[in-house]
Amino acid sequence: MRGFGWWTDAPFAGDVWPPRYTHTMTPLPPSFYARPALVVARELLGTLLVVRDAHGVRRVGRIVETEAYIGEHDLACHAAKGLTARTEVMFGPAGRAYVYFIYGMHCCFNVVTDEPGVGAAVLIRALEPVEGLEAEVRTDGPGRLCKALGLNLTHNRMELGTDALHLLAGEAVAEARVEQGPRIGVDYAGEWAQKPFRFWVGDSQHVSRRPAPRARKRP
Repeated sequence: MRGFGWWTDAPFAGDVWPPRYTHTMTPLPPSFYARPALVVARELLGTLLVVRDAHGVRRVGRIVETEAYIGEHDLACHAAKGLTARTEVMFGPAGRAYVYFIYGMHCCFNVVTDEPGVGAAVLIRALEPVEGLEAEVRTDGPGRLCKALGLNLTHNRMELGTDALHLLAGEAVAEARVEQGPRIGVDYAGEWAQKPFRFWVGDSQHVSRRPAPRARKRP
């Protein structure tokens, strides 16, 4: 019987692949996030993001697109501006939420990664609906998925192992299905705008932007 991954050898129920979401699955441990953002961004593909609201309603989505922001030297990263009231959470510890507001209308959800002091995080860009979401709700974009799951500034700095907000191992994504290319909307960052720090599931219909000709598939 197969396990969920390196962080646990607990088998999935019924020996069914991919594993189905259940309320008894164990959240990913802090050690999952305490790695370089580029590693975590890839490993987050296929994991399940779970949000439980004040009324006990759970909304679940499978992550299909991420972007890594690797530290203060990354000019596309918010941490490039140094330690501020806004970016403090990015500097650790890993395994917390970094949620920010943009364009006066959208929230974006990130997970803090790496060692304390690095200032790194992974932006969750798109999800496939799994549970608790209406069929017509769109989750193909960081603002849309936050609205669909009810993620907002109250979740900023929250630990990712709580009942209200956590991630589960979900379904492993084979390398052959993973695409990698430049991040979106960071043209101001000069050469950093072209770094292939965005990862997505190539055959998913929920990614925020379809593969561009210059994007490359991971070997």
